[in-house]
Amino acid sequence: MGAMSVRTESTAPHRAGFACFVGRPNAGKSTLTNALVGTKVAITSNRPQTTRHTVRGIVHRPDAQLVLVDTPGLHKPRTLLGERLNDVVRTTWSEVDVIGFCLPADQKIGPGDRYIATELADIKKTPKVAIVTKTDLVDSKALATQLLAIDQLGKELGIEWAEIIPVSAVGDKQVSLLADLLVPLLPEGPALYPEGDLTDEPEQVMVAELIREAALEGVRDELPHSIAVVVEEMLPRDDRPADKPLLDIHANVYIERPSQKGIIIGPKGKRLKEVGTKSRKHIEALLGTPVFLDLHVKVAKDWQRDPKQLRKLGF
Repeated sequence: MGAMSVRTESTAPHRAGFACFVGRPNAGKSTLTNALVGTKVAITSNRPQTTRHTVRGIVHRPDAQLVLVDTPGLHKPRTLLGERLNDVVRTTWSEVDVIGFCLPADQKIGPGDRYIATELADIKKTPKVAIVTKTDLVDSKALATQLLAIDQLGKELGIEWAEIIPVSAVGDKQVSLLADLLVPLLPEGPALYPEGDLTDEPEQVMVAELIREAALEGVRDELPHSIAVVVEEMLPRDDRPADKPLLDIHANVYIERPSQKGIIIGPKGKRLKEVGTKSRKHIEALLGTPVFLDLHVKVAKDWQRDPKQLRKLGF
C-alpha cells in the first residue's frame, strides 16, 4: 500500500504573484499584512516611498508565493500631487494580480469605502476580494449584515467579488484561509523572491538611513558626507512575552577619520546619546515595535574612496 500515500498536491502548479490591500485608514490593512507574513513587517510610517512598489511582506508557501505590495492611500485629490498619487494607485491596482479591499466589520460602509469601491470598479481586469476585517469585534448577526452590505455594494457598482472573506487577524484563525483563497487567483510561476525574504533587507536600509539622518543633524557642516551607517543585525529579544516584544538593533556609524569621532560622540557621549534617542523614536514609528538600539562609532579609513569599504557599507 506504500505507494498510495504519495501526496497529490505536488502536481498542483506553483503560483506566484502580487497582491495589494486597499481600504480607508484603520481598516486593518497592516495588521492583516503582519498576520499573513507571520512577522511584524508592515511599515506604518508615512515617509514617502521612493521605490515603485514597496514590498510590504512576502508569504512563502510550498505551493505559492504571495508578495504583498503597498499602495499609497487613495483620497479625493485636492492638489496636483494628490492626483499624481492617485494615478500611482490606479497603476498599481492594474499591475497586481489581486486586490484585497479591507472593510472593518464593526463600522458601517461609509463614503470613504464607497469612494474606493467606485475607483475599484473601474479596474476591470484585476480580481477583487472583499476582506471583512476585525470580525472579533462583532457578533455573528452584525457580521452577516456587513457581508450582505458588501455583496450589495458590489452589485450596485458592478464589481464582481472573487470572494468575500471575513477575517480576524488578531485571532489568527482565518488568516491562513485568506491565503488559501488568494493563492488560486495568482498566475502560475516560480517564486519571485528567495525563501528567506520577508522584506527585512529594505527595513535595515531604512533603519540605517534614519540613524544617519539623526547623526548628521547639527553636524552637516563639519561632516557633510563622511558618515555611513550599517545595521549589523536586527533580532527580536528572545525572553520577551509575545505582547511585549523588543527588537535589538546593533548598528555601526562609520566615519572616515579618528578626528571626527569626537564630533559624532560629543562631550561625555552626549551627542551620540541624542542621536540614539532621536533615531530610536523614528525607528519605532517605522517598525511599529519597541526597539533597543545599540550604536557604535567606528573609523573606516577614507571609506568614500575605498571600493571594498563602499561595498561593505552597501553602496
